[in-house]
Amino acid sequence: MNRRVSGLVERIIQAADELRLEVHELPAGGRIVDLGVQAEGSLKAGRLLAEVCLAALGHVRFTSSTDSPATGVAVEVTTDQPVAACLASQYAGWRVSRGKYFAMGSGPMRAAAGREEIFDTLELREEVELAIGVLEAAKLPPDEVFEELAEACRVDRQSLTLLVAPTASQAGNVQIVARSVETALHKLHELKFDLSRIVSGHGTAPLPPVAADDLQGIGRTNDAILYGASVTLWVRGDDASLEEIGPRVPSSASSDHGRPFAEIFQHYEYDFYKIDPQLFSPAVIRLVNLDTGRAFRFGQHLPDVLARSFGMA
Repeated sequence: MNRRVSGLVERIIQAADELRLEVHELPAGGRIVDLGVQAEGSLKAGRLLAEVCLAALGHVRFTSSTDSPATGVAVEVTTDQPVAACLASQYAGWRVSRGKYFAMGSGPMRAAAGREEIFDTLELREEVELAIGVLEAAKLPPDEVFEELAEACRVDRQSLTLLVAPTASQAGNVQIVARSVETALHKLHELKFDLSRIVSGHGTAPLPPVAADDLQGIGRTNDAILYGASVTLWVRGDDASLEEIGPRVPSSASSDHGRPFAEIFQHYEYDFYKIDPQLFSPAVIRLVNLDTGRAFRFGQHLPDVLARSFGMA
């Protein structure tokens, strides 16, 4: 995955002016690509950043949507390698924290480090010569954090490239909303569903207005998934297990469902890890069985909550 996505990263760097991003060649080696911290960034930068998160194993595009309050735009994701793309790469499972610096790490560097328990199930750890990572962060990482990540990925720091965008930026806004399929797969993983049954995935979620600050941005981007996203997964196997697990997959299965995420986050003292993990999933999920030809739909959209979150009501 790291090798596969490197070509896309080089094309992003070559188009720095077009994408309104900045590339920092670090004095001690390694690169940081700023897509929204100090650089302005762009919608296209966000779309390409989302594809880096997916390890170039999925496609992201913008679509017009009447179900998207405020912007009229939705972010659409399609992948035929959903487990590798979404869980081994895109899932922001790496908590990067040192001193006052904090970031949520994603991208194929996670497979290079392979430290998270989820890799015991996925068996998708990588031995790499270069590593690519994405940080959702308000600041560019200090040198000691960069060095620490290179060591964790077992590469020379010259072989590490980090792409960074804050939540409250055009690029960050897009790459987070492009996590509709990923949240569905992670929920199924938490519910002990056999991931090898999942063949393909497609998802859409409304693009919120870029928030004034990262805290508001966290609320809006999560709400886009929790109350506005629709995900379809093509699976194999029996229908009975789909009918049994389906109602437990969408965000409505959580007792925290129904309020804007910003209120939930505040209630749990701004600690993601205190929030009911069952909440983090799309509003609607469809399971299409390739073996039986049957399809199942679970969950519901909550446009009123979205409108409140997006500043429309």
